[in-house]
Amino acid sequence: MNITALRPYVIERLEPLAGVFIRIGMTPNQISLISLLFGITCAYLFSIQAFLAGSILLFLSGVLDLIDGTVARKMDRESQFGAVFDWIVDKYVDGLALLGIGISGMASISLILPVAEIADAGVAALAIIGSMMNTFIKPVVYAEVGYSERVQGKINDPLEGVGFFGRPETLLVLIVGGVTGLMWVSILIIALCTNLSAIQRIIYLYRQLS
Repeated sequence: MNITALRPYVIERLEPLAGVFIRIGMTPNQISLISLLFGITCAYLFSIQAFLAGSILLFLSGVLDLIDGTVARKMDRESQFGAVFDWIVDKYVDGLALLGIGISGMASISLILPVAEIADAGVAALAIIGSMMNTFIKPVVYAEVGYSERVQGKINDPLEGVGFFGRPETLLVLIVGGVTGLMWVSILIIALCTNLSAIQRIIYLYRQLS
């Protein structure tokens, strides 16, 4: 179980904001592009240790990621490219944000274990790998097993509720770390939990598909 289950509730609460974008004539893909630009800027701010400002942009990027699908449905502009582009934007934002923390020098275990000579980029790399693999498992299952039914624009599959630490948890931990000034704790949590969550999904698939 993960907080992805709250997605429909959050999207419903964001419908008034989606209506604003519809009224000003923005397309879903344009909203996704703004989300990507916020993510890129967030990564830069993280890299110079401006964690609070970066966290605000990361939050806004996450909000836009929830809105673009609603705008697509309400404007009857859902497309296969839009669905794919949304995935791509998500992973660029996640990877760049984590890379920004690695560049900042705030991802080192040596902050809590002075005797450990572990490069900052190494912890960030583990977080990026975990984040990417945790998501990459899903499209592989779609392709190999054949899940295709969609609910509110998203492919409906059992993996949606499997894995205790997904993208929403990653964004939440990063934002909290940036606001509290404990970004080094956040990146360690993400490095550990995303990889454990990916393993959890692999075990689930082994039991279901073997």
